[in-house]
This record gives sequence, structure tokens and C-alpha cells, in this order.
Amino acid sequence: MDSIDFQHRTRLVYGRQSVERLGELAAELNAPRALVVSDQGVVAAGHFQRGVDSLRRAGLSVEAFHGVHENPSTVDVAAGVEVAQRCQPDLIVGLGGGSSMDCAKGINFIYSCGGKMEDYWGVGKATEDLLPMIAVPTTAGTGSEAQSFALISQAETHVKMACGDKRAACRVAILDPELTLTQPPSVTALTGIDAVSHAMESYVTTSRNPLSVCYSRQAWQLLSGGLPQVLQDPADIEARGQMQLGAFFAGLAIETSMLGAAHALANPLTARYGITHGQAVGMMLPQVIRFNGQQFGDWYRELWRDVAHSELGRQCHRSNDSESLSEFVRRLVAMAGLETELTRVGVPEDSLDQLAADATSQWTGTFNPRPLTEADFRELYAQTYRLEAS
Repeated sequence: MDSIDFQHRTRLVYGRQSVERLGELAAELNAPRALVVSDQGVVAAGHFQRGVDSLRRAGLSVEAFHGVHENPSTVDVAAGVEVAQRCQPDLIVGLGGGSSMDCAKGINFIYSCGGKMEDYWGVGKATEDLLPMIAVPTTAGTGSEAQSFALISQAETHVKMACGDKRAACRVAILDPELTLTQPPSVTALTGIDAVSHAMESYVTTSRNPLSVCYSRQAWQLLSGGLPQVLQDPADIEARGQMQLGAFFAGLAIETSMLGAAHALANPLTARYGITHGQAVGMMLPQVIRFNGQQFGDWYRELWRDVAHSELGRQCHRSNDSESLSEFVRRLVAMAGLETELTRVGVPEDSLDQLAADATSQWTGTFNPRPLTEADFRELYAQTYRLEAS
């Protein structure tokens, strides 16, 4: 049996209206000054104020940074650090989607340890203990609340830097499914597909182990049932809860087993063409399943059996289980209102060579169960360019 080195560092608090417990949980950390990192959409939805009110009722003083943008960059982090240096917090709260939580971690790295974001690119680069953090996700997607990694883009190159350290894990994650009800449909779709990709990729990596398999499989079961239901009935709070827990469990799986080729293929699409991550990974994942399934069909068969008899699954039976699962994911992406072909998102066909070269250098690709050459990456892009021609 494979060796495992994993510690649960994040306390999970799940339930409707659990955001009201933010102040109580923060007070338990003996941190009288909180910096709340959020974005303007979360402020407009009223969630930010609910969190601040809870913190203040518990006796904490609160400062805020609202300058988080989608795919947070080094500029966002630097602006947040300036606020932190002025208010001298004892606690950082990431309240919002994955961007808010990642930015909060990035601020924490630099505020606590100094330097610049590039200094923490990689694993285990923190030089001091970080401030305690609490994550309050308002989406169900990235699983950042369960991870010790922050994804921060370089402002100049748009390259995503994965900055991970065990000390960057949040002390508490508060999952309140009611907070996800205000998401625009596009955000529900994009973050939901991202969560699905995390569950599926972490299930088949070279680093998979008995613990990660448990998290990945449970995440897949929750997400593959919850996302179609949320897409059909956005007010279904039970399905919203499935999505939040599924995203959290997928985040835990990433912590111990990492990701694979779909993310290696997706990141260059975001960096070069600004394609939202959920859209990019959703396009590439079906082709990666087909590619990996040629050698690891038994693992994909297990995932296919979980959905084969669902309403969507009954429409997806193909020549083998990996092909069936690939079709299930492709249809789920389409059901979410996302594109499934590169030609429809503004990617020129003559860019595939450069994209393949970029994908080859992505760290996540090294964990893919089936090794890929640059030619393999190009072929996967080509297959996704026009599906009817593949």
C-alpha cells in the first residue's frame, strides 16, 4: 500500500446560515483584528456585510480589502498587502469565490514573510508562520478553502503561479449553501465544472492513494448529481449543499494527490487568451479522459458506474466506459452553457503548437497517470478544436 503523509488542517463548519458563526469562530482564534478579503460582487450581494456584522458582534475590529479580481494577480495581492500593513490584522478572512480566498492567502504570504509573490511559487517556501485564516466560500468550485495552495497570476505574463505551503491552509472553512444562491448562472456553471474536474483528475493521478481516492470519489458522487440538479433548479438548496461539500472534498483530494493533464492544457488557454478557467478545463477534460482511459480504463469505469444510470448518463453510453464517461462530461459542460470546442472561444488554429509547448511545462501535467509528450498535448488541443472533425 502507498505511503500517506496528510494532516487535516482545516476545520469544516457546514450548514445553512453558518456564516452567522464567523464571529464566534474567529473569536476562538484569539485574533482581535480581522482583515476581510472580498470582491465587489460579494459586497453587492450582502454577504460581506453579514460576515462583518458577525465579526463585530464577537468584538473584533474589522478592515476590508475589496480589490480582488477574477484570476487574482500579483497586483491584487500587492494592493491587499498595503491594506494589511496599515491595519495590522491578527486574522485574515477570505469571503467570496476562489479568487478571494487565493488572494487572501497571497496577502498572508507577503504580509507574514515579506518579499514578493514569486518568492512563494512552488511548495514550502514560507519563511515564517502565517496569520490564521478563515475561508467563507460563496461559490462551489475551486476548493481553495480546503487547500494550502494559492493560485496567483503574474500581472505581466498572466502565468498562474501555484504557491503552496502547509502553513497557508485555512484554520476554518465555513460552508453555507445559502451564500451560493446569489451566484450568477454563469458563475455556478464555471465553478461547478471546475469542481468536477478536480474530483475526476485527483482520482487518477500518479499520486493517488487510499485517502485521496475516498475524497475524490465522494466529491464526484456529490458533484455529478448536484450540478445537473442546480443547473435545472438553481433554488435547490440541498443540491447547492452537495456542490459545496463536493468542492471541499475535491480540494482535500488535491492536497494529497494533485491534478493532471486537463489543468495543464487549461492554464495556457487562460494565460494566452483570457479564457475563464472553468471554461478552459471543461473543454479539455473529456479529451483527457479518452486519452487516459486507453491505459487506465478500470479507474474511469468506477466513476462511470456512479452516473451510468442517471438521467444524463443514460444518454451517454458509448463503446467503452471511458468513452461513455468522456461523453457524460462533454454533455455536462454543454448543459452548463459552456463551449466544448476551441474554435468557438477565439483560439486560432495556428496557435496549437505554442499552446502545446506551454502545456508541456505545466507542473500539474507531471501527475497525469499517462505521460504526455508535447505532441500528445498538441493532439489533445487538435481534437478539441473541432469535435466533429476528431
